[in-house]
Amino acid sequence: MPPFSCLVLTPWMTPHQVITWQESIALEYTRKADILERYDETVRSPTVTIHIPAVARLVKSLAHEKHDVKFSRANVYTRDSYRCCYCNKRPPPQQLNYDHVVPRAQGGKTNWDNIVTSSISCNSKKDNRTPKQAGMKLLRLPHKPKSLPMASVILLPREVPELWMAYLGNKTASLQAG
Repeated sequence: MPPFSCLVLTPWMTPHQVITWQESIALEYTRKADILERYDETVRSPTVTIHIPAVARLVKSLAHEKHDVKFSRANVYTRDSYRCCYCNKRPPPQQLNYDHVVPRAQGGKTNWDNIVTSSISCNSKKDNRTPKQAGMKLLRLPHKPKSLPMASVILLPREVPELWMAYLGNKTASLQAG
């Protein structure tokens, strides 16, 4: 049987993650998700035949939504909309990194208030200096966000199932795996 994946949506219908078909069936039978779309293919036991879930919507909001936003590289990129805070360009994710506004060599910390998203070229140009020392303008100030979108990055399979398209909208290109 070929592998099938299930797109999981938040209760607000935004993409959250991609899971295996086995996990999607477990979500359905524990009533943690409503199945919105199913593949034509089925799985069978001696007494049950189930069409494999293609798109599921979580019934309840996730517990981790109530906590502070964790500092991480992916969350910094999400906060800054995957744009360089120096040139405002949106390079491919593999050409992004994060930059210490005040370099660590000058006492800068690795935290929300000192880290911004930077393209590799702008980070190299800035080098081990502050933006002012490098003659560069910081377009957005670093800050700790109160919240972030739940689905910052979802790595989709190379071929996105047609059943998912209505739920992804214009996000397909930015979410597509390389």
